[in-house]
Amino acid sequence: MNIEKLKDLQEEFLEVYPKAFEDEKLLPIMKKFNPCKLEELSKEAFSKQKFSTPEIICEDFLKIIFKSVVISLYDKLKLRDAIKAMNIYEKDMFSIALYDLLYKNKKQGMNDLVEILTPHKLAKWTIISIIPYYLNRQKEYFIKPTTTKSIIEYLEIENLVYKPKPSYEFYVNYKKVLDTLKPTVNKALKKDNVCFTAFIRMGIEICND
Repeated sequence: MNIEKLKDLQEEFLEVYPKAFEDEKLLPIMKKFNPCKLEELSKEAFSKQKFSTPEIICEDFLKIIFKSVVISLYDKLKLRDAIKAMNIYEKDMFSIALYDLLYKNKKQGMNDLVEILTPHKLAKWTIISIIPYYLNRQKEYFIKPTTTKSIIEYLEIENLVYKPKPSYEFYVNYKKVLDTLKPTVNKALKKDNVCFTAFIRMGIEICND
């Protein structure tokens, strides 16, 4: 990976946005994104005891997705139809997979969610990674395809190939890279993990203009 390029991105980003994500030019975007509120809602909806009612878990999953501005309307509507079409057994399997992803066996949970959502053409990084991020914004990463591909390419990250189909192996390796990079940048650029990856993407855009 190219740390020097990351340092250059930081310099360029802070030149345009001196107060980082508190800069008045970015405040409207941050307000729309509203991660604090969605973190609060997610922690309430997906506390461990709530998983005794799979139907409610599925309903709340859909509610959080619909409130999130980082998920496309097309995917929101497809997910609504998919969950509506699920029988009780399928909702139970979805709930178990989500519980595994959040609290027990992340690899098994991610693999199972991918398997459940694949027939609906909804096994996408954005849908798989959004709830773990909302529950732990300093530890987990929201995987946005365009941002992820840009980061890998621009920072010359070797032996890491993005693929549209989510995989636990990719997530773990990508997370290791990002966790290594985070300590090298200004504290204001890593309020949470979406801010950190957004700063890199926006920095790349600034440098390419």
